Amino acid sequence: MESASVAHEEHHGPPAANVSSRVEAQLLGMMLFIISEVMLFGAFFTAYFFIRVVADSGWFPIDGKELPKVIAGVNTAVLFSSSFTMHWALEGARRGNRRAMQVGLLSTLALGATFLSVQINEYVHIGFAPSDNAQASIFYGLTGLHGAHVFVGLTLLAMVTIRAFRGHFSPEEHRGVEVPGIYWHFVDVMWIIVYSSVYVL
Repeated sequence: MESASVAHEEHHGPPAANVSSRVEAQLLGMMLFIISEVMLFGAFFTAYFFIRVVADSGWFPIDGKELPKVIAGVNTAVLFSSSFTMHWALEGARRGNRRAMQVGLLSTLALGATFLSVQINEYVHIGFAPSDNAQASIFYGLTGLHGAHVFVGLTLLAMVTIRAFRGHFSPEEHRGVEVPGIYWHFVDVMWIIVYSSVYVL
């Protein structure tokens, strides 16, 4: 009876969580979030392919306006390369190479910001508005949805970069780099699908 009371006095706070999964909570949470995002993009792709099937005027060009395929292709290469710099940053964190981690994160930020800037500039000069026709609506919907994800990813990476320069990560504790990195790779892969479907096909 006395040992039970002593144990009760030594315990502070809520009991430890019951861990029923072999996957760490941070990784599991990000994976579940990405699954929900895949379903969101799936709804937009469903609308996109429906419009491509039923539209009388076809996809593009419409009213003499074409999609800037070459610029979007170069922008795709810019974003795709950011996956390599993100991987470089994570490997730097895993190996205790703080300089590689910092430079990798800064490079990823710069490449992502470049991609987003080019996309915004594309919107300014593309020559049609979302309300012009169904094709324009789904074009802005899909690319804009992805652009919003890039912005969220850049916000996460900015916070990770600040932490990296404050010395918050180590080979033993680098989940703060790995989890946003998974999200960033998802954003990159999703853009390749968007670009291939909207600009190329």
